[in-house]
Amino acid sequence: MKRLFLYLLALTPLLWYGCSGKGAEQRAEAPETDTSAILQQPETHGTEVKEVALPTPLDPTMVKKGSDIYDLKCMSCHKLTDEKLVGPGWKGVTTKRKPTWIINMITNVDMMLAEDAEAQKLLEQCLVRM
Repeated sequence: MKRLFLYLLALTPLLWYGCSGKGAEQRAEAPETDTSAILQQPETHGTEVKEVALPTPLDPTMVKKGSDIYDLKCMSCHKLTDEKLVGPGWKGVTTKRKPTWIINMITNVDMMLAEDAEAQKLLEQCLVRM
């Protein structure tokens, strides 16, 4: 019984520190990313994209927006290398797939999984849908 009391007494300061909110203050000081441009971008889910016009060279502003979207929505499952994280790595994806395929896989997952054999193979490999 004394041992239990001593263990509880030793853990009390940890409990006080954990509930003090000091950790929340440190998290609040972390810099926030600017997501306003990402949130203003229109979603096109449910509408099949049949044509994608890519300017040459690519617009640096659009590249930055795409990078921000990747950081916000994609980085947790996809790496920019060929290594599989949750989903497949993206290295060389633009040489393997057409831009319309990539856009439709991002914005129309249900349609792609129902109709596209390559998308179905990716689902079998990764066991997780986007």
